[in-house]
Amino acid sequence: MDQGFDRRQIADPGQIRVLSSPVRQEIVDTLASLGGRASVAELAQQLGRPADGLYYHVRVLVRAGLIEAVPSSEGEERVYRLCGEGDQPLRLAYRPGPQGNLAALKGFARSLLQVAGSDFEDALHARSVALTGARRELWAARNKGWVSPRDLEEINALIERLNTLASQPAAPGRERIVSFAFVLAPINPRPKRRSRASDGRSSP
Repeated sequence: MDQGFDRRQIADPGQIRVLSSPVRQEIVDTLASLGGRASVAELAQQLGRPADGLYYHVRVLVRAGLIEAVPSSEGEERVYRLCGEGDQPLRLAYRPGPQGNLAALKGFARSLLQVAGSDFEDALHARSVALTGARRELWAARNKGWVSPRDLEEINALIERLNTLASQPAAPGRERIVSFAFVLAPINPRPKRRSRASDGRSSP
């Protein structure tokens, strides 16, 4: 689940709070990866979770208007799809101000990082994960540096391209499912801390 681009933006704080659950984030991400629709049984298989434990979260997502049930014939297993552009990942719109959604976004980001950390730890224990070379599958990194406005344009273009590549639905030739998470944030230099000596106070 990625953020920031104008494809299918969610701005409502209530909807974002609904997504501040690792399980519900995984459900909507998995729906997108399966082409925008799936049954609870298919979701359970992909997530490695019991189907019974997903129904509650599916109902919450339906009530929030984030997913919906697909009309089906009697006796058929119910299928759910993402509302709007079915196979597009959710994009969150940032709305600052007193009536904005920043508090909800903080909870969403914490949940996103929790899911990413869990995916990373699970992959560390997997037997068939490429760790080097052109088809490397596992990365965790944090970089900190100075950029120009032109650099930021390039960074955002690259992130959007990565989002597109890592959000493709299942298709022939795509044998591997991956998760891709990122945080890009400007850093404001913190004021230098004054030592006790500079305050005129002696150390004990």
